[in-house]
Amino acid sequence: MSLIEHKKARLNYEILEEFEAGIELFGHEVKALRGKQGKLEGAHIVVRNNEAYIVGMSIPPYQVANTPESYDPERSRRLLLTKKELATLAGYEGKKGLTIVPIAVYGKGSKLKVRVAAVRGRKKYDKRAVLKKRDSKREIDRTLKNR
Repeated sequence: MSLIEHKKARLNYEILEEFEAGIELFGHEVKALRGKQGKLEGAHIVVRNNEAYIVGMSIPPYQVANTPESYDPERSRRLLLTKKELATLAGYEGKKGLTIVPIAVYGKGSKLKVRVAAVRGRKKYDKRAVLKKRDSKREIDRTLKNR
């Protein structure tokens, strides 16, 4: 069950490989995410000094009155990955035309995880083809169901 999703990721990007990563958060950020507050649109991952950070993810304050004044909802948050996964992500980041984006934040037990994917952007005609394929599949499923 995902708490927040990047809903247009599968339309805007061609997903090459997915990873599961932990995320380093403050307590009030965890509460906000469990309340399904937050935004992944426009966020991406950067790999620096053998550490991965999620940049552009917005988590609003859970309770505005109790949030520290210095809190920045758009701050960079560290991702928790293995060395092998970090090396793979760094390789994807170095290739031209590829980027790394978060797809979803979800709970796994008592922990929060982020589904991260290496992606290639789609052109407008590719997006149209994906929508057309999805609509035709939906139409076929609908006719088979009504039989």
